[in-house]
Amino acid sequence: MSQYLIPFNKPYCSGKELEYIREAIQDGKISGDGAFTRKCTELFTSRYGFKKVLLTTSCTDALEMASLLIGIKTGDEVIMPSYTFVSTANPFVLRGATIKFIDSRPDHPNLNEMLIEELITDRTKAIVPVHYAGVGCDMNEIKRIATKHRLFVVEDAAQCVDSYYDGMPLGSLGDIGAFSFHETKNVICGEGGMITVNNPDFAERAEVIREKGTNRSKFFRGEVDKYGWVDVGSSYLLSDLNAAYLFAQLEIIEEIQSKRLQLWNRYYSNLKNNEEGAFEIHDIPVLCTNNAHMFYIVFNDTKIKDAVITALKSQGILAVFHYLSLHKSEFYKNLHDGRELPYADFYSDHLLRLPLYYELELTEIDLICDIILTTLNQFI
Repeated sequence: MSQYLIPFNKPYCSGKELEYIREAIQDGKISGDGAFTRKCTELFTSRYGFKKVLLTTSCTDALEMASLLIGIKTGDEVIMPSYTFVSTANPFVLRGATIKFIDSRPDHPNLNEMLIEELITDRTKAIVPVHYAGVGCDMNEIKRIATKHRLFVVEDAAQCVDSYYDGMPLGSLGDIGAFSFHETKNVICGEGGMITVNNPDFAERAEVIREKGTNRSKFFRGEVDKYGWVDVGSSYLLSDLNAAYLFAQLEIIEEIQSKRLQLWNRYYSNLKNNEEGAFEIHDIPVLCTNNAHMFYIVFNDTKIKDAVITALKSQGILAVFHYLSLHKSEFYKNLHDGRELPYADFYSDHLLRLPLYYELELTEIDLICDIILTTLNQFI
């Protein structure tokens, strides 16, 4: 039970999750690749047109699979934003890569695509765009650069279910995409993820890596008469119990998305014209859609941000900051090449996320906004 009257996040249960989990148990198949895993996979494939979908234990594991698939090795360089979660970097660091962190855009926490080419060397292997808040990076430009320099593109689409760029679903534009179904995401199963394999060269090997380096998937389809160890890999399959929970969410994804967008728009209409120079709300770029994963505001002054956090908390409302710049992290600061990344640092210090979850009420959003605006009056 949360200590807050309005928590930052509250996991949603549609009502059929327990029914489907019970069904999976009764079917006698609760490990990976059971009936509900197949149902989820088929839904993602038919709804979004992903070429190959594999459920995984987390988005982090999906990115670890991506690192293996594109052949990351010691000495390779990977370009990614500093303003992201450590899960974006760890899968590549584990394979020996050097991370070349790139700054965010001045108008959005997404990576600044105009800075990519100056970081490319003969050791660069991949670009890893992170679509912050489910809003797409400039994938047309990123793909142009990647094609020109023969680089792989791995989309960290952790926050991007049901979000599009230039008419295409995020996670389908790079060679590989990685999604999260953590309890803070739009559709959830507690812990879980998905890899979308868009480059056909990786489709067969992705199954092997996900199945501990074996060709067991082929065996279960009757394509081979026995299976064995054929490659490197690990145990990345999502339990069918988690998949059962996820499928209950996916069945009503349109309802979930409609409610989240209603909540997001209420925040926007309450706050957009009341910024008074104290904070900014980033508009959705022309080619992007908004999946209402997150509503955040960016304060110009950290004192005002801290005052808002305190005021909200005094009323039992939890609003939270987000990432700390990875290039300044305790682990990587001595490995970073020393470049200043001012916008990544700015978002680390000035960005505040507001509560957003399915069961949040419009009246509660109005209360949150009133507290924010009342607090601002103390500084005007």
